[in-house]
Amino acid sequence: MTAPIPRDIPDLPAIPGKPALKPSPVPATAVVAPVRRPAAAAYRLLVALAATTGVTLEILLGDPSRTLGYFAIQSNILLALVMAFSARRAWTASRPLPGAVLGATLLYVVIAALVHHLLLMNEASPFSLTGKAAAPTGWQAVAHHTLHTLTPIAAVVDWLLLTTPGRLHLRQASTWLLYPLAYLAFSLTRGELLLPGTPDRYLYPFLDVDQDGYKKVLGNALLLGLSFYALATLLVALDHARPNPLRHPWKTGFRL
Repeated sequence: MTAPIPRDIPDLPAIPGKPALKPSPVPATAVVAPVRRPAAAAYRLLVALAATTGVTLEILLGDPSRTLGYFAIQSNILLALVMAFSARRAWTASRPLPGAVLGATLLYVVIAALVHHLLLMNEASPFSLTGKAAAPTGWQAVAHHTLHTLTPIAAVVDWLLLTTPGRLHLRQASTWLLYPLAYLAFSLTRGELLLPGTPDRYLYPFLDVDQDGYKKVLGNALLLGLSFYALATLLVALDHARPNPLRHPWKTGFRL
């Protein structure tokens, strides 16, 4: 026989502190259905096509070995790849690319645009271009305006209107500068390997060791590096200060 169940069961002692809830293994997509964004996918695909077209024109109109060495060309190749992958993920309602990748890509194309317009095409700049390089014509002009104006503006518009804010972090800013630093090493090494007198031995006038020497070139690189870090910090600050364009869809129900 079993023992009788007592009528009065003493209360258990209270558990001290607040009970900690364990993280749920259920993914967010199981609770909230993923949303396809065809308009964002179409826009990003157009940006990728524009960057690809500009790079292709530059390669066809010039020496590929020299053309591919420019920072603007390399940054636009990266932009084309990132926009293509982002377009696919927006179309298939997949998780977006990491914010660090998007932030780095945006920073590089903006750097290329600012250097082009403020240093190379500005007559008041000590590094302004002269001759045919300062006033391209025909398809060369189309490629220049596409890579240095159109695609950087399109990348900024995508960041402002089609991405969730607050995904960039200040600790990423110093990591983003590793590529410009590697490009500096590449540019100086390339110049040393080419024979003196080779056309475009140094692709940018502020990195021309033949004309200014290593001391001045490294000083220019330091000033540019500090400017790039300030720009990266500004992008992070703006990313946390800007409103979220995806949180409140328009009244029509259309959602990018």
